[in-house]
Amino acid sequence: MNKIKGAIFDLDGTLFDSLWVWEEIDRRFLNKRGIEVPKDYSLAISAMSYENSAVYTIKRFGLSDTPDALMAEWMDMSREMYATEIKLKKGAKEFLLALKAKGIKLAVATSSTRELYEPALKNNGIYQLFDVIIDTKGKRGKEFPDVYIAAAEAMGLSPTECVVFEDLPIAILTAKNGGFKTVGIVDKHYSPVMQDNASIVAKEYCELIKLM
Repeated sequence: MNKIKGAIFDLDGTLFDSLWVWEEIDRRFLNKRGIEVPKDYSLAISAMSYENSAVYTIKRFGLSDTPDALMAEWMDMSREMYATEIKLKKGAKEFLLALKAKGIKLAVATSSTRELYEPALKNNGIYQLFDVIIDTKGKRGKEFPDVYIAAAEAMGLSPTECVVFEDLPIAILTAKNGGFKTVGIVDKHYSPVMQDNASIVAKEYCELIKLM
């Protein structure tokens, strides 16, 4: 990472060990409506913005909910869990500190909402480490590179000067196509094959610390 000046991190599944929360919310939400969770559902919405996920869910299952009502229900279910239960992946904080010590700027680029990710970042003692925190609110989802480009610009850097850390294959491909170097963080909930598009693939942050 000799030429890297900025590191951009996804949160859920990348820095946070949190994907179990969304699987549980999906299960409770759909079961309440007498629907079993399809195997492809969680992956289908994982790169979407919150609003786009709601619109997709309503359309897919023919629900009578409005997007606003659906998002409010999801938020009520997730707010408490994010504020108290979400933990970092093993070695994540140490890796962030190592990057910071090398003078590399740090950014968050997430599809989550501020009222969820901000308490989780603060509870885990890493909120103050980031120079930039950007989410997809008002932007296209991670099927497009907008949020990564916005994070790089906010750090005063170009995409070629930044590396994006993600757990989703579609997000890694998006970042790569946007001109970013990419690191794939394997999450046990997806265990995706990312080698084709990620510059580096790691199961734990300790592997990346050694590479530095």
